[in-house]
Amino acid sequence: MRLWLLGVRGSTPAPGPDFAGYGGHTSCVAIAADDQDAPTVALDAGTGLRSLSALLPGPAYHGAILLSHLHWDHVQGIPFFLAGDHHQSVVDLYLPAQGGLSGRDLLAKMMSPPCFPITPEGLRGTWTFNALPPGHLDIRGFEVTAVEAAHKGGRTYGFRVEDLSGSLAYLPDHAPVQGCSDELRVLIREVDVLLHDAQFLESERSTADLFGHATVDEAITLATEAKVGKLVLVHHAPARTDAQLDALAHELTAPIPVVLAAEGQCIDIPG
Repeated sequence: MRLWLLGVRGSTPAPGPDFAGYGGHTSCVAIAADDQDAPTVALDAGTGLRSLSALLPGPAYHGAILLSHLHWDHVQGIPFFLAGDHHQSVVDLYLPAQGGLSGRDLLAKMMSPPCFPITPEGLRGTWTFNALPPGHLDIRGFEVTAVEAAHKGGRTYGFRVEDLSGSLAYLPDHAPVQGCSDELRVLIREVDVLLHDAQFLESERSTADLFGHATVDEAITLATEAKVGKLVLVHHAPARTDAQLDALAHELTAPIPVVLAAEGQCIDIPG
């Protein structure tokens, strides 16, 4: 399994030279299976989704997109994903089920006039919009598990994705202080790679709690308890500069391997 980190910033894109090292695009991770050269699954559809087109062998995407939740920084890339908005594309979009709404109607809450010029039907190609309940499903050769995670403002999932080569877990927005369920602890248990929310520092605790996010220390504690192979810290604060993230990386201490995610980084599982 190979991962491409296409967007690792949280809340809003962060353009400019002070953010170029770790990248300014918002949440998106692309995944390819061992026997595939190109990704067929994307986790989240922030502005980083735009970069997926360059990884594909042709002009159209044939694959799935799983949304952890529906906040702007995790969906904003959908209508600007050129390989998805293509007459030959075949895209299965999965959204956390909530409010009794269809997948199409959930997406239309942010993608329709007057907030946006087109509705979901305006996307070219063949799209399906699936309201996804918690549980297990097979997607493009991967076994995917969706479990609810504590976060502010709508249903939020953590995902576990695995195949014969290994496993990863993805929790880009998570507030452990609100309670980390046994189900979620099982989700991340002994995964090869955990990508976890690390938007705030302990010195920013009050803001982390207000916004429903994790601190770096919380992510390390959870990953250590779960005995993960490697922790990748994602969803960097949009105002945290490259220099500040470099300093944070230098100061990290943990009993397991920990790295700060950088846009464009590839991770092989196992690796």
